[in-house]
Amino acid sequence: MAQSLLKAEHVKISFGNVHALRDVSLEIAPGEIHCLAGENGCGKSTIIKIISGVYQRDGGTIEFDGKKLDRITPIDSINMGIQVIYQDFSLFPNLTVAENLALNTEVASGKKLISWKNVRRIAEDAVSKINFDVDLDAKVSTLSVAQKQMVAISRALMFNARLIIMDEPTTALTRKEVDALFEIILKLKAQGIAILFISHKLNEVFEISDRFTIFRNGEMVATGLTSDLDDRKFTYYMTGREFADQTFVPAKVTQEPVFELKDATVDGAFEHIDLTLRGGEILGITGLLDSGRTELGLSMFGIMQLTGGKILRNGKEVHITNPRDAIANKIGYVPEDRLSEGLFLQRSIGDNIIISEIDKLTNGLRYDLNKRDAEIVRWVKELEIKTDNPENPATTLSGGNQQRIVLAKWLACDLDVLILNGPTVGVDIGSKHDIHAILQKLAGQGLGVIIISDDLPEIIQNCSRINVIREGRMVAEYNTQDVTEQKILDSMM
Repeated sequence: MAQSLLKAEHVKISFGNVHALRDVSLEIAPGEIHCLAGENGCGKSTIIKIISGVYQRDGGTIEFDGKKLDRITPIDSINMGIQVIYQDFSLFPNLTVAENLALNTEVASGKKLISWKNVRRIAEDAVSKINFDVDLDAKVSTLSVAQKQMVAISRALMFNARLIIMDEPTTALTRKEVDALFEIILKLKAQGIAILFISHKLNEVFEISDRFTIFRNGEMVATGLTSDLDDRKFTYYMTGREFADQTFVPAKVTQEPVFELKDATVDGAFEHIDLTLRGGEILGITGLLDSGRTELGLSMFGIMQLTGGKILRNGKEVHITNPRDAIANKIGYVPEDRLSEGLFLQRSIGDNIIISEIDKLTNGLRYDLNKRDAEIVRWVKELEIKTDNPENPATTLSGGNQQRIVLAKWLACDLDVLILNGPTVGVDIGSKHDIHAILQKLAGQGLGVIIISDDLPEIIQNCSRINVIREGRMVAEYNTQDVTEQKILDSMM
């Protein structure tokens, strides 16, 4: 490879008795797009914080542009041209786009009064570098995720960035927005700016990166040219496990539907939707972000109420006007945003598991602690939730294990129908395979499962049928055995 811009060798750091990084190395050249991958907890965030001066390493060396760095502070990192764009973008939601872009410059100037004319000039210059068309007077809180990301990139380029670190930049983006982001990244590459792209999405790694480095359990396990990598090697390096890529085939499907929508409509979201789910099958629903797919899931669980059509359970019409009605009809819903909608993060793992069946654990006015503990032990074991103490807060777990808590909460209700919106968003490859295996096992036991997702490999691998929704209408239905990603994409578009 060309002369290195960043070279980190044999880096080590511990927090108490925990060895976060044991002996890792990372090398990036100017104008290179380098993917750093690994499961949650592997050390990706730690090495970023060392490079950006947030943490001080215990051992190893770091060079930037040929200069050895003994100690790095965040200001040193910025002055050298290192910019980190975190998943939350670190923007002020209550300020305008222009104020977010000009804030650092204005504060650094030491002036007591702000020149709004200067703020405008700084902001216009920042967005022009990536031809980003945005209302500079708009509050950041009103922007889409993709627009917030562009604001963060524009801000990074204001400080003569030479290395931009992007932490899981595509987590909440549509395919169209991912394409737009990749176009910007390629323009930055052409300008000689290096990109450290942190992701665990295989297709994106192969599409955008020149080279890769993979961490596992605080150690570097592989690095090289992305062109020398394939899906199987990537997954093995990430997890240390090998997975068989098998498309789900239902073992036994009920003859009669367990759940149906007939001419279902929610004004302004979707209309005239017909849908049939049988016990033992996994039905996929896919579409673009604004297609109506999420609203469809919310309506099936009673969070949004139908304005037309009807819902049937086991052939009989039921009225589901709120989540309690859905639960009473043995329907569960796993939301896309588990952090704000699926979990009580500060409560214990155990409390999160049993919350949906708390009535069953109460005899009159007494709460049966023995039954509670037995239920928690059962689901921690059954779903292999990795914790040494289920009384720890849910925040102590990785994304994949948090998703297992959400699954356990619903499975404890003895459901007939489970609807999952983006079941593996933000979880690593190993956890993704494990969650898929759990869903396929549940379907094999007779549960009717609906997966709502725009992750086409996930849909194709796990669903026996796929419905495509576009602009609020169901436009296609496919059998998984004879469909391709491109065919589904064509229908989605």
